[in-house]
This record gives sequence, C-alpha cells and structure tokens, in this order.
Amino acid sequence: MKIIVVGTGYVGLVTGTCFSETGNEVTCVDIDKSKVDKLNSGQITIYEPGLEKIFLRNIKEGRLKFTTKLEEVIEDSQIIFLALPTPPGEDGSADLKYVLNVADKLGKILKDYKVIVNKSTVPVGTADKVKKIIEINYKGKFDVVSNPEFLREGVAVDDFMKPDRIVVGTKSEKAKKLISQLYAPFVRQGNPVIFMDAHSSELTKYAANSFLATKISFMNEISQLCERMGANVDDVRRGIGTDERIGKRFLFPGIGYGGSCFPKDVKALINSSEKINYDFKILKSVEKVNSNQKLELINKINSYYNNDLKGKHFGLWGLAFKPNTDDIREAPALNIIDELIKRGVSLNVYDPEAMANVKDLVGDKIKYSNNQYDAIKNVDALIIATEWNEFRTPNFDLMKTLFKNKVIFDGRNLYQIEKMKELGYHYESIGRPIH
Repeated sequence: MKIIVVGTGYVGLVTGTCFSETGNEVTCVDIDKSKVDKLNSGQITIYEPGLEKIFLRNIKEGRLKFTTKLEEVIEDSQIIFLALPTPPGEDGSADLKYVLNVADKLGKILKDYKVIVNKSTVPVGTADKVKKIIEINYKGKFDVVSNPEFLREGVAVDDFMKPDRIVVGTKSEKAKKLISQLYAPFVRQGNPVIFMDAHSSELTKYAANSFLATKISFMNEISQLCERMGANVDDVRRGIGTDERIGKRFLFPGIGYGGSCFPKDVKALINSSEKINYDFKILKSVEKVNSNQKLELINKINSYYNNDLKGKHFGLWGLAFKPNTDDIREAPALNIIDELIKRGVSLNVYDPEAMANVKDLVGDKIKYSNNQYDAIKNVDALIIATEWNEFRTPNFDLMKTLFKNKVIFDGRNLYQIEKMKELGYHYESIGRPIH
C-alpha cells in the first residue's frame, strides 16, 4: 500500500518506518527541511532501540522516503496518517493547531477518496473537527479514522510490530477494509483489531494511559505507608501483583512518572471532564501524588543532611524519564536537579543517551560526566533517578574507592537492602527500610 505519515516526531517516525518494514511504500512529511534532509541521508533523529536498523534498511530499499511537500505525494496515496504534536496548554487541554492546520491543507489538495487517520493522541471529537475542516474545501468522499498509538518508548518497535491490540475508530466499511489490510501483517498471531466509533477510540487512549498512571501513583502512595508502618513495598508489590485481577506491571514505586504521554494525557482528560462539568477526582489525585513523588528523594536528602545542603557535591545517575530513551520530557531528574541547584549543591550527572538534551535545557549549571563512575568521584552521595540496566549491577568495589561518603539515595529501588548493608552504605530507597 502507499501511505503518507504527516509528522516525523517519535510516533511518526516509528509508524512510518514500521509500515515500510512490511513492504508498504511510505512517505513521511514534515515542514522542517533540515530534518527531512537528515532523514533522507540516513541520519535518524530520535533514539529508539531497534529503530535505526530497519530505518536504514527501508531507505536503502526505497520504501521509506521523506519530503516537505505533501501536495506532491498525496495523489498516489491511499491512507494518510496524522502523527502530529498535541502539546498541553496552560489549562491542560490538548492544543490541536497542528492537526487542524494539516486538515485545512488536506481540504485544499484532496482530489479523490482517502482514509485520513488520526494517530496523535487527541480529545474526543477531534475526528469530527478534522472532517468538518476538510469539508470546507473538499466536497468529495473521504473518511476520518481514529487509530491511537500505544507505543512505549524504549520498546516502541516491538510494540508496533507485535501489538497487544489495534484500536480503530470508524463506522465506514470501506475504511475498515483498508485499515484491516494494512494491519494484517502485524496481527497474524490473532491479536485483535478492535473496531469502534471514533469517540470511543479517542477516549480509549486517554483512559488507558490515565489508568496506568493511576496504578503508578497508587503504588507510590503505598510506598509512603510502608515507610511509616515499617513494611517493605517490594513484598507488598509481589503480594498484590500475583493477583491476576491486578497484574504485575506498573506496580513499581519510584519518583513519579514522566515522559510525553502520562502527564499530558492525565491533564487532558481532566480538562475534557471539566468541559462537560464532571469532576474527575481520582485523576486529580493521581496528578497531585505524582507531583509530590518527584521530590521524594529531595525530602530524604534534606532529612539526612538536616536541611543543610549548601556546598554538598552529589552524583546523579539517570536523566531520561525512563531507560532506553533520550526523552527528558517531565523527567523526575529535572525536578531533582532544579531543587538541588537552588539549595547550593554541585552536581555531576550521567545518562547513556539523554545528556545532550539536558545540556540544551540546563546548560552548564551542572557537570556532564563521561561515564557512571566519573559521575561519582569525590561525591558526598549518589542519587539514582533512572533505572538503566547498566546501573543495576555496578562495580561496588570500584565505587567505594570513588565516593567521599558511601551514601546512596535510590529513586528506583535498584539494589537489595541486605547487600547495601553488607557493603556498608547508607542506602535510602522508596517504600523500603533504610540501611
């Protein structure tokens, strides 16, 4: 099939590349000419494990191309995906200007039937808005479909190529047939393509992310109880996670969720609820808990040093909001850095992928280290903010020769408490006893 993907951000680039991998001819469109030139020359613009290999293969095979000129490639296409940013406004609402601007352009250049697919996370009713805008200038036949993505950064290629399910919002039989044909190679093992109306599809994405954010915030609340009651959150997590009604995933306590999806989608669903005069109390609490949890390590550090941090020197491992990505949007590490700088702390930081992005944002207020061990030379304490695999089994013998003081504040519960006690560390984590 011949496909257009408008937008070459995280979702657009993964979507276009993965569709080309199953033999489709894909053209990705972006208004940023320098970005398009880089992509056409084989320079990938995001870090995502496994993506670069298939990106380069499909460029070489001629199935994946990039352009700034939507009007030049639209005629031969059958399906047009809109993978455009929907950033949150000050009130939490999703800003649809990019989606609606492209809809306006489509209305002016469409000449025959196309399926236009909203891949972006958008509020309920967006498919209707896109349809109305196109109809201002184009009177022919077309369908607007909602097809939200469920990609996890760090494993997005696997998520796309082997999806749990595919959600499609449309009542058009013609659109259903084309979408089913497109996704057939991805669901050969029988995972469902779930068709529903567009409103339900749009809400499904927000509901899924908000529910997962709720699980995370719930466990962070339980971790607070564990610390106050002398319980161990690891045991509580295992005790409830083996209940098949609850499940094992998203039950790990930590220093809050971040990234481009959960914070934005929780805010957007709260905003959508307020517009119909519904008070979504649970989600407001989820958001508040997460905001507080991002500073949980600051509270522990302040307590340990009796609120006197001026002149202290800390190492920080992990800057991305999660491992296997360079994404720092809403990353808890940024909150930690900001608070520590305010308190007069100097910082050495290390992250395998995200340091360039942090440097663009924070500049030279902190020192960027060549590796995880450089980041802890002569430090008063180590702070862990992201659970990269290479941090899970470090060289503790080397570490003890580098520390000024053997103190670790672990926001991701990477180490066994007994092991840290045995090694002689002062070790504080989330929802577990201090040693």
